[in-house]
Amino acid sequence: MNPTKFLQAKKILFANVPGDGHFNPLTGLAKHLQLMGCDVRWYASNNYAKKIESLSIHRYPFIKAMDVPSEKIDEAFPQRKHIKSQIKKLNFDMINYFILRSTEYLEDIEDIAQKWRPDLIVADCLFSAIPFLRAKLKMPVISIGVLPLIQTSKDLGPAGLGLEPSYHFFGKMKQEFLKKMADKVLFKKPNRLFFSIMDDLQVPHTETNAFDAMINGATFFLQSGTPGLEYRRSDLGKNIRFIGPVLPYADKNKNVNKWWDARLDQYKKIILVTQGTVEKDTEKLLVPTLEAFKDTDTLVIATTGGSATEALQKRYPNKNIIIEDFISFADVMPYAHVFVTNGGFGGVLQSVQYQLPMVAAGIHEGKNEICSRVGYFKYGINLKTETPKAIQIKKAVEEILNNNTCKTNITRLAKEFETYPVYDLFTRYVQEAISIPV
Repeated sequence: MNPTKFLQAKKILFANVPGDGHFNPLTGLAKHLQLMGCDVRWYASNNYAKKIESLSIHRYPFIKAMDVPSEKIDEAFPQRKHIKSQIKKLNFDMINYFILRSTEYLEDIEDIAQKWRPDLIVADCLFSAIPFLRAKLKMPVISIGVLPLIQTSKDLGPAGLGLEPSYHFFGKMKQEFLKKMADKVLFKKPNRLFFSIMDDLQVPHTETNAFDAMINGATFFLQSGTPGLEYRRSDLGKNIRFIGPVLPYADKNKNVNKWWDARLDQYKKIILVTQGTVEKDTEKLLVPTLEAFKDTDTLVIATTGGSATEALQKRYPNKNIIIEDFISFADVMPYAHVFVTNGGFGGVLQSVQYQLPMVAAGIHEGKNEICSRVGYFKYGINLKTETPKAIQIKKAVEEILNNNTCKTNITRLAKEFETYPVYDLFTRYVQEAISIPV
C-alpha cells in the first residue's frame, strides 16, 4: 500500500528521555510523519514545551515521571557531582536517570492511552519503558538509536567502556571475559534492578543486561548513522536497521539569519570547538583548545552552549578567536578544517556530513563509545580523556592537517551517508511496525 495513504490519520506518540541528545534527533522524524498526515503527539519534559509547540505538535507532560532535564541532573542528584569514577557515574545514571524512571513513564503513557491510544510509539533508545510498552500495552514500538549501537555482540567487548574491538583469538577471549565482568560485576546493580522490574511487571526477558533488554524490546531498532560508523558484527540483532544520520528538524522555509564573520575568509586554517550544552565546565575542552591556538595563524571558533560565554570572550580577546553561545553547524562547518568535540553524537554525525575530521575528547554520558569509533575508523583522533591538555589538542590538530588519512576516510563515510535516505527508510519501517501483529 502507498505509504502516504496508509499513514493518513495514524496516531503516533513520540517519547524521549529529557536530554537534548535524546529529543532533538527525533524532531525531524516527528515533523516528517506529521506532514505525511499522521496525528503526531509527544510525551516529553516541560523543558521541550516551546520546541514542541513550535512544531505544532500536541504535548503530554510528565505527570508521574520525574522531570529532570539532563543539564540539571547534578541539581536533582547532588551526590552525583562527587562521583569521579567513570564506572560508578555510569551506574548511578543508569539507575537513577533511566531505569527508575521506566515504570513512571509506563504509568503516564497508560493514562494517555486511555484517552488517545497510539497506533505506534517512537522513542529514543534509552527510553527505559520500551520493553514494557510493547509487552504490557500491546503497542508496536520503534526505538531510535541516538548513540552508537550498544547491543551485546560476540565480536565485541562490553558497551559503555569505550573499548575498540579485537577480532583475533586472544583479543576475543579478553572481550568475553570483560563482558562477563561488565554484566556480573561492573554493572550488576543496574542490570539486576531492571530485570527485577521486568519480573514484577511479568515481562519475559532472556537478555544479559539492561541495554539489550531495551533494544530487544522494540519492534524495530532504527540506528542513526550507517554501517561505516559502527563496529563489524556477525550477530546483528534481527530487529536492527541502519537508516542514515537522524538529525534535528530544520524548517527550510523559515527565514533565519545566517551567521557570518569576515575572518572566515582571512584564515587558511580554521578550527571549530564545542562541548555541547550539557557540559558546563569550559576548562575541560574549550579553554585548552583556545590556549593551544591563541595568537597563531589558525582561526578558532568556539561555541559554548551558553556556558560562561562573556567570561571567555573577556579572557580571550585575541583576533584569531571567535566565541559565541551558539552557531549553526551548517553555517560554520563548511569553512572548518578540524572539529574539536567532546563526542556529542549529533555533532559527530554532522561533522561526517561536512567531511570534517575530528579531535575527540569525551568519556562520560557514553561519549567514550562515540570517541572510540572516531579514533578506531580514523575519522579523527581520539584523545581518550575528558580533560585534554592544550599540547595534546594542538598535536592532534596538526597531525590531521598534515596527513590526509582522516580527511579521506571521513569523505568516504559522508558518501555512504548519502546512500541512506533517512525519511524514506523511516516511513517504510513505521508502516511495517504498525502492520506487524503485537
